[in-house]
Amino acid sequence: MSLVTLQSVKKDFGIKEILKDASFSLDATDKVGLIGTNGSGKSTLLKMIAGLEPIDGGQILANSGAKIIYLPQQPDLDENHTVLEQVFADSGKQMELVREYEEVSDKLAHAPEDKQLMARLSSVMQLMDSTGAWELETNAKIILSKLGITDFHAPIGTLSGGYRKRIALATALLSEPDLLLMDEPTNHLDANSVEWLQSYLNRYRGALLLITHDRYFLDKVTNRIFEIDRGDFYTYSGNYSYYLEKKALAEESAISSQRKHQGVLRRELEWLKRGPKARSTKQKARIDRIHTMQETEFKQAQGKVDIATPSRRIGKKVIELNNISKAYNGRALIKDFTYEFSPEDRIGIIGGNGAGKSTLLDIITERIQPDLGSVEIGTTIHIGYFNQHSDELQLALNENQRVIDYIKEEGEFVKIADGTRITASQMLERFLFPGNQQYAPIHKLSGGEKRRLFLLRVLMSAPNVLILDEPTNDLDVQTLAVLEEYLEEFSGCVIVVSHDRYFLDRTVDTIFSFEEDGNIRQYPGNYSVYLDYKQAEEVQQQQTTNIKDKSKNVETLQTKSPKETETKKRRGLSNWQKREFEQLEGKIAQMEAEKAEAEKAMANVPPGNYTQVQKLYEQVETLKQAIDKATERWLELAEIES
Repeated sequence: MSLVTLQSVKKDFGIKEILKDASFSLDATDKVGLIGTNGSGKSTLLKMIAGLEPIDGGQILANSGAKIIYLPQQPDLDENHTVLEQVFADSGKQMELVREYEEVSDKLAHAPEDKQLMARLSSVMQLMDSTGAWELETNAKIILSKLGITDFHAPIGTLSGGYRKRIALATALLSEPDLLLMDEPTNHLDANSVEWLQSYLNRYRGALLLITHDRYFLDKVTNRIFEIDRGDFYTYSGNYSYYLEKKALAEESAISSQRKHQGVLRRELEWLKRGPKARSTKQKARIDRIHTMQETEFKQAQGKVDIATPSRRIGKKVIELNNISKAYNGRALIKDFTYEFSPEDRIGIIGGNGAGKSTLLDIITERIQPDLGSVEIGTTIHIGYFNQHSDELQLALNENQRVIDYIKEEGEFVKIADGTRITASQMLERFLFPGNQQYAPIHKLSGGEKRRLFLLRVLMSAPNVLILDEPTNDLDVQTLAVLEEYLEEFSGCVIVVSHDRYFLDRTVDTIFSFEEDGNIRQYPGNYSVYLDYKQAEEVQQQQTTNIKDKSKNVETLQTKSPKETETKKRRGLSNWQKREFEQLEGKIAQMEAEKAEAEKAMANVPPGNYTQVQKLYEQVETLKQAIDKATERWLELAEIES
């Protein structure tokens, strides 16, 4: 079933043609990744489908019965709502029941003998059962928790932009639309949340059209790729890897066709120069064909960012962190951390949101001081800091300033690594800012183009220590691929904070992991190697737990009298004891599974449903006693058999 169909859609912003003639359909089973360079019109296309941006030509046909939800990069939320109220904002009657249930439960906690309150609570609970409100609230809390939000009653107005984006994402997922339009959903998510979202969308029954820079995410989630390339629209049936393969073949074919065309045209022009008499119809047709070939234009391969920037010598002493510690409001973010950065370091910093990653970067760059310890920076060091925070980006970019004037502040001319001296305008062209954009005000640029412009300014300052705080946010996949190649050749120290697994795998060889209580652990290798280490640690920890459990069992056996144990050993197992021994193994495993299910159910019981909690608690306790008794009997029989 087609949910949305675009027929010959056109869009033009004056200085840039976004879509020339785009036609496609989105079906109920489509999971589509939309790619293109920053400023190519990806976000504009989502807004047009959502009905938030007008089209300049063609038509968009939407299935009247289809529910379409649009998740922008900067969602507009009600600051007076709490987290749960925002998530349930479109839930109508269900949200009213949840709110009333919580209000009555709170009153009943202070007046447990009030019969009217008890009757009202019972009535509300029945309505919640019949409308599915219990399930809605449980699902909302699960999704919020998986996205790193645990304070469900926090006012929206007190939360950061990253938290607001995650709340908007939870709201969109909970609404379960027929078509979900998502603009950079992985921004502001840590690696664990991205993994969960990837798994969730793989199971999602509705259609998706999403923009993301996360190439692993694109590969795992999508089954189609749409591409916008300088106004032209292309579709590919497959994931991101399939797209890359077909794109490379298409470009090779286009180059081959262009060369063949040029060869034929050259021979035809030579024939024309010999002055053939255009008397016959065939000769006239041939001359007309030559003129047509001369007018034929071939689209050049898609432009790529050329990161050829100045370089600077780096000395042996880079940056030394000596026993640094930092805490906020009594919470330790960094505790007693020491590290000496080398000129060849490629460091990736990972950890949950709010763990202290950006704080560490601010200490390294001396923007803030540690509570304890010291930071020493070498005399030859020049730090280039590419910051993730949009507020600082706004300060760095004067929205009314022309693009070229912003770059000229760093220098009218730049001498790059190979000795070539190029102008600020040429540098902008290398970063895919054509002449007509260079003299436009910065506020005309897309969010991704502003990030790319800021990156150019940072690199033009010729840093020998490059610090990148979430560089993949808002940069397109083409620019990221070139940035990764640049970092491989960069002659200096690189420090990266990122949740992008692909980017970390390509660019770093050491991981700093923020763990509990402000501890920072070091792991050799890239992000995939780090995951292997963590998996091995979990296996080892489980084995250690099993050994401890077995030791306890042995100690239990050793408390029995030697005479009793010796008698059992001599006796051996009878036939019926052997059958009992074999049956106990399966019985214990079954009871363990039932206990786990009961514990899981108890954790998901809605707040205030005391009867259900008590019932499940009694079930768990009964199973525990039965498991202990069966295990003790199994150990007795095992000792006799041995």
